[in-house]
Amino acid sequence: MTTALLDVDGLLASAREKTGLTDFGDEWFVEPLRVLVTALRSEARLSELGLALTRRRLTALLADRLRLRQAQSEHPAILDEEVVVAAEICGLPRTGSTLMHRLLAASPSVTSTLSWETSYPLPFPGEGPDAAERKQRAKDRAELFLRMTPEFGDIHTIEWDGPEEDVILLDRTFVSMSFDSFYQVPTYGLWLRAADQTQAYRELREWLQVLQWQDPSRRGKPWVLKSPHHLTAVDTVLDTFPTCRIVMTHRSPAEAVPSYASMVTSICHQYSDDVDPVAIGRYWRDRFAATLREFTSVRARRPDRFVDVRFRDVVSDPLAEAVRVSGLVGVPADREALSAYLARNRAQRHGSHTYTAADFGLSEADLKRDFAFYEEVVP
Repeated sequence: MTTALLDVDGLLASAREKTGLTDFGDEWFVEPLRVLVTALRSEARLSELGLALTRRRLTALLADRLRLRQAQSEHPAILDEEVVVAAEICGLPRTGSTLMHRLLAASPSVTSTLSWETSYPLPFPGEGPDAAERKQRAKDRAELFLRMTPEFGDIHTIEWDGPEEDVILLDRTFVSMSFDSFYQVPTYGLWLRAADQTQAYRELREWLQVLQWQDPSRRGKPWVLKSPHHLTAVDTVLDTFPTCRIVMTHRSPAEAVPSYASMVTSICHQYSDDVDPVAIGRYWRDRFAATLREFTSVRARRPDRFVDVRFRDVVSDPLAEAVRVSGLVGVPADREALSAYLARNRAQRHGSHTYTAADFGLSEADLKRDFAFYEEVVP
């Protein structure tokens, strides 16, 4: 098998054949797709299995684009859905952002993207409103992922039916941190950091409209979302969602960077037999330094749109911190629901995430030096 099987025109044709649909709408997404495919072919060192999985995944993402346009054409009311985003929870990995997201999303007064629907956001033909087929596929997919990468569960708790990062919806724009997290594609990551993501975020809104349209009980509820990807486009997030506030979870990058490098290394092994942990560690050190510099710049210009959360506060009293943040972003805090989630979260914890900075060609002293600019502004 050869990476020649991975080409943009072939992927577009496969998606059309798979769905029987032809209209992608505005084809602006072809540029980021070409950048990604070029990097996958030249840098990712895909294994035979990795190539097969990647081709299947990219085809499925393109098929979802076709199905989105069909749904909007057949049901124009989708585009009338009013989406109100109360918060995008950001922060580097291992900073308490996932816990904060799942706590806030536990309230019945808000809504969030669920893991199964980020993977399968549109109904399959003939599927009922209970989304039974999509839920079963998502459950099976989560179980397969953990079998392929069992250590991932020690890093990030997977709940196939629980709140998950909305960046997975952005995967369908091919403008997403998912790709350089799953593959060794540094040139794609460099392109992403410089890209204008306005069109991608417009489509994120469209995906939220589709999810809300499918479940009318969500209407009137503010969305609480989360992903570190949004640090690559902070201004764009705030411009696209005028009611949104960025909830930034803060912890020393000297701890966060090696942790994320460990997770990325683990995932990359699914797709490549030739994974370079040192290159991955240094890539994410540079990547996060650049995104945090942009974050601090935007935060200085638009301070009223940010809520700061310290990792130590999330750890020491998560209930109180979630109540505080809820008030600042203007959503109700349901203490009973928050307490129920905390109890479930404690029961889900297992294993330990073991790594050192040196495993990835890094040192704590160098990381502290490289991120001194950020440490100085952490509240």
